[in-house]
Amino acid sequence: MKPQLLPRQTRMLAEVGNQIKLARLRRNITSVEMAQRTSLGRNTIVRIEAGDERVAMGSYFRVLIALGLDRDILLLAKDDELGRQLQDANLLTRRRASSK
Repeated sequence: MKPQLLPRQTRMLAEVGNQIKLARLRRNITSVEMAQRTSLGRNTIVRIEAGDERVAMGSYFRVLIALGLDRDILLLAKDDELGRQLQDANLLTRRRASSK
């Protein structure tokens, strides 16, 4: 069985979907027009805008392209603070050279 998202993560995904929906509405694009521009079904557009985790990331990306927001995908995991801390913790500390 696939692991479930935590409630906080589900809310975050719903927020992403809502932001995509607002971007579409600001551009006066209907969900049917968005489906045509992305070659996705209208139901898929509705699911994306609801933050459905079962929709493939490629579909989210196609919608971002149609909205002119495709460069936003580059912001994902850009600032990996935890990864940097883990990397720094694994660096060996420098030892003094032994005296002969």
